[in-house]
Amino acid sequence: MISLADLQRRIASGELSTDAAIKQTRDAIAAQDKTIGAFVRLDEKARAQQAGPLRGTAVGIKDIIDTAELPTEMGAAIYRGHQPRADAPVVMALKQAGATIIGKTRTTAFAANDPTATLNPHNHAHTPGGSSSGSAAAVAAGMIPLALGTQTGGSVIRPASFCGVAAIKPSYRLLPTVGVKCFSWTLDTVGLFGAGVRDVALGLAAMTRRPELVVPSKVSAPRIGVVTQAFAGSPEPSGAQALQKAARAAEQAGATVHDLAVPEVVAEAWRIHPVVQEFEAHQSFAWEYGQNYDAMPPLLRGRLDESKGGTPAEYDAAMDVTLRARLALATILTEVDVLLTLSAPGAAPEGLASTGDPRYNRLWTLMGVPCVNVPTLTAEGGLPVGVTVIAGFGDDAKALAAASFVEDALKR
Repeated sequence: MISLADLQRRIASGELSTDAAIKQTRDAIAAQDKTIGAFVRLDEKARAQQAGPLRGTAVGIKDIIDTAELPTEMGAAIYRGHQPRADAPVVMALKQAGATIIGKTRTTAFAANDPTATLNPHNHAHTPGGSSSGSAAAVAAGMIPLALGTQTGGSVIRPASFCGVAAIKPSYRLLPTVGVKCFSWTLDTVGLFGAGVRDVALGLAAMTRRPELVVPSKVSAPRIGVVTQAFAGSPEPSGAQALQKAARAAEQAGATVHDLAVPEVVAEAWRIHPVVQEFEAHQSFAWEYGQNYDAMPPLLRGRLDESKGGTPAEYDAAMDVTLRARLALATILTEVDVLLTLSAPGAAPEGLASTGDPRYNRLWTLMGVPCVNVPTLTAEGGLPVGVTVIAGFGDDAKALAAASFVEDALKR
């Protein structure tokens, strides 16, 4: 994989020019993407910028995010050839930081659960995850150093785990979702993929102009609460092993680690996540579902068929649970610096008919807290499995620093 931190070091030292860095990316895409299928479109006219913290950095943009130079088709037949007039603010933030938008990465249709043609770079017989499949796979295959994705249930953290890359789902609205196809306005969050934790931290710091997000050279040992999420069911052996391995490595490196139980209202928030998601999805997709029903992707259409009886009263009750759970979680996070939990049930499932299960991600999306995937182990079939480090709302710097601590501990 291409480390953003290493790339920027080489450019700053004069070892590598920005033009050469972009050419290397193009060469890697040409060599890899005919097999992996991470991109739906490339910008052949894109050139390196000569200034900014992300100069010489090629970035892939998930194809539900508006781009002025490239179509935004959302993986859906309804939007084939759709050309936005303007870049989404997150795309402009990348450009203003000096990045080069190299192309649009493949997404499941409308960032839902109808699978894509993208392959997992580690094992082509297994899913790369969804819905940000193209972004995760492009970074994992060493094509690009940075990519944007989105998460409504688990669509940043889960593919990052399946593809063996670092990723952050930041605090809710740290990155604006204007110009991003809406699924659920309470849940949708723009996130980043990179080779390692320090790489995604550099990317996020550059986009947001928040230097405090850069992971310092020395990180203090954090207090870690391990949350197994028993309310979400039992993980597969590889998922449980990853969580145990990360907790043990962190403790041996000096962290304070202990199991942490969550209040019942937090478990209840996990249960009502679908109520919030589907109620808002019916409004977000009112035109597509109402006026283009037959052209809707079948799995998403089926989900909307099943949930169309949802009522405002049920939604309001779910939002009440959400608010109470967020307060309870904030209290828990005064006892520890971060939480450590599962990124996925286990390694990527075999076959391409499913993008995997987001059950260990969706609670944290609803809570709006920053989540960082840390690649942890390699399971049977060469398949990666990650863990998630979580901090309190707005404590993205703390989440990144603690995740970097865990990442370094795992390398010892």
